[in-house]
Amino acid sequence: MREDTRRPVAENYPWSTTMDTRFADMDINRHLNNVAITRYFEEARIRFNWALIKDGGLPARPHYLVAHVAVDFLGEGSYPEPVTVTYAVGNIGRSSFRCLMGLFQSGACIALGDTVLVYRGADGPAPLPAHLRARLEAFPLKG
Repeated sequence: MREDTRRPVAENYPWSTTMDTRFADMDINRHLNNVAITRYFEEARIRFNWALIKDGGLPARPHYLVAHVAVDFLGEGSYPEPVTVTYAVGNIGRSSFRCLMGLFQSGACIALGDTVLVYRGADGPAPLPAHLRARLEAFPLKG
């Protein structure tokens, strides 16, 4: 993740959401805790999916299984400054896709996150529906 020079640039992501930090998100050193950072990434994935439904891009909530999560911690975050999580869609496979996220605070990228999501059909992994694939293709990483 960190080797891709496009990733720590907020403007390269086509979608973003801003979240407040909480006092409980700090560790003993008064930095945003690594577990809290993964929760921001999770919340952004959920908000992105809800935005696709709300905007009329999807007929119903897609059913995904999280197959892989990776995080690169690049800097320290602090309370009470809000964070912005950026989102792009990486490679899209037959039944899965990779979401690429960046966590920014005060203009600095403090973490990068990747999650592989597998589309779930009635009997397990299933091919991504054409309408879902088309919506995901509209959110590539720029740069």
